[in-house]
Amino acid sequence: MTKHILITGGAGFLGSHLCERLLNEGHEIVCLDNFYTGTMENISHLSTNSHFELIRHDIVDPVYMDVEEIYNLACPASPVHYQFNPIKTIKTNVMGAINVLGIAKRTKAKVLQASTSEIYGDPEVHPQKESYWGRVNPIGIRSCYDEGKRAAECLMMDYRRQNNVNTKIVRIFNTYGPRMAVNDGRVVSNFIIQALRGKDITVYGDGSHTRSFCYVDDLIDGLVRMMNSPDDFYGPVNLGNPGEFTILELAKLIIRLTNSPAKIIHQSLPADDPTQRKPDISLAEKKLGWIPKIELEKGLTDTIKYFRNTLKIS
Repeated sequence: MTKHILITGGAGFLGSHLCERLLNEGHEIVCLDNFYTGTMENISHLSTNSHFELIRHDIVDPVYMDVEEIYNLACPASPVHYQFNPIKTIKTNVMGAINVLGIAKRTKAKVLQASTSEIYGDPEVHPQKESYWGRVNPIGIRSCYDEGKRAAECLMMDYRRQNNVNTKIVRIFNTYGPRMAVNDGRVVSNFIIQALRGKDITVYGDGSHTRSFCYVDDLIDGLVRMMNSPDDFYGPVNLGNPGEFTILELAKLIIRLTNSPAKIIHQSLPADDPTQRKPDISLAEKKLGWIPKIELEKGLTDTIKYFRNTLKIS
């Protein structure tokens, strides 16, 4: 059955892949983006599809439309971008959530909130389960994003309890793949670009801190499964790859896959940077039947190919 679906942040890294997936399933898609971090290049191949509509709009400001489902992905997700204008970041998280919830309340639409593993901050529990409340610095340089996402989760739950809005929450862990922005400052894109250009790879700290990396196709499948799950399952639910790697391991793997002469150099860790990050996905496995399938080496190979083409490096 064809559905009319709004995707905020639809021209971004994740949003563009989600637009593509849902169009391929035969749905009518409204892509809303202010192009703060999203790009026309991410969605240009969709523009000829008669079921695709692009609206240039900032979700901080109210918007009115009739839709059946909303994926709220609007917000810069990398520290470089969300720290550039922290007030804008927290407004996007809070006012953006209020505005999409307003649409949902009026039209009876279902809303999926793209939350984040940053909810957990620098965790004292490992791996992180949804029942863990987190350890976030509320006044640090990352709090505009961390606390903004936590406030958005609060709004989703309060609109559900008070106004019977059909909300769902997913907590997204590190995701990578084609269409990542060249300048987004995330570890995967940083390392790949440095390696392809033959520059030294910058590892913050001694490289022993860990991350888990989920390929974009797996993540998008999790989002769609969550939206289509029974209404009495609303999360929050972790979506990420539980495979855990040190940052040093990632750097060495990327050097090998790019056949790069790059050397590894070390710099001090940024403030409030988590030392461990690994999702417990048992809830997603049980409720959604979701398990990521793409191994890190395969996903990195495809991502490296994308950046080679983007940077025009042979």
